[in-house]
Amino acid sequence: MALDWYVFVPLCLAAGAIIGYVGGILGIGGGLLAIPLLGLVAGMNQQEAQGTALVMVLPAVLITVRKYNQNAKIDLGAAAAGALGAIIFTWVGARFALGIDPILLRRIYAAFVLAVALFYLYQSLRGARKDSQLPERRSAEAFHKGWFALLGVAAGLIGGIFGVGGSVLAVPILTTVFRLTQTGAQALALTMIIPGTTVALLTYTVHGQANWLIGIPMALGSMALVPYGVKLAYALPEPRLKLIFGCMLLVIMVLLLIKA
Repeated sequence: MALDWYVFVPLCLAAGAIIGYVGGILGIGGGLLAIPLLGLVAGMNQQEAQGTALVMVLPAVLITVRKYNQNAKIDLGAAAAGALGAIIFTWVGARFALGIDPILLRRIYAAFVLAVALFYLYQSLRGARKDSQLPERRSAEAFHKGWFALLGVAAGLIGGIFGVGGSVLAVPILTTVFRLTQTGAQALALTMIIPGTTVALLTYTVHGQANWLIGIPMALGSMALVPYGVKLAYALPEPRLKLIFGCMLLVIMVLLLIKA
């Protein structure tokens, strides 16, 4: 039974607000959580859930990046290099995803989320004990921009296939290989995926796989609480932030498998 608009809109606003808050904390734009919820609650197939999540994610990511940049300046040169690498491959990934069986795509997505979750749980458990033994944290300026372009290619491909997730792939690479801080990695990763996310949204929309009537009120709710999530992210110790990230991804994987 269809809900009346005065019930439907507040529900979307509330859901978007919660997802935006979580996305602000974890630097994922909330899309990873929105996709399984749209599948479970709204009954969307995987492709439509991914496209609709992008409607919510893009404005939330813009606000999240702005708040991260206010706390610590983002290296725009590194972000631009990553964005250039991501744009074309996001489109390639999106076209590939649109031709896959929805159930198979959901299962592949769940496997990807599980792999990232296990990585973050491992990082959080060893972080408190061994972080002092690792090389000190570095800044993005210490690396050639070509490395960020290569990272953008991988993040763009993942983001195109799964609708979101490019930053989820980029963040652990930025924290372990590039030795950026967790919040610094989240800020840079989100900045470099903005153009690619726009390309993915347009691609899913053109193919009729984005519900804007649901996505817009969710976006408005998300934008309202994103700044508070980012504020909490800077207040949390890094190992705890990684633990939250890993646990949240495990919850998302379970939601995906329930639908599949």
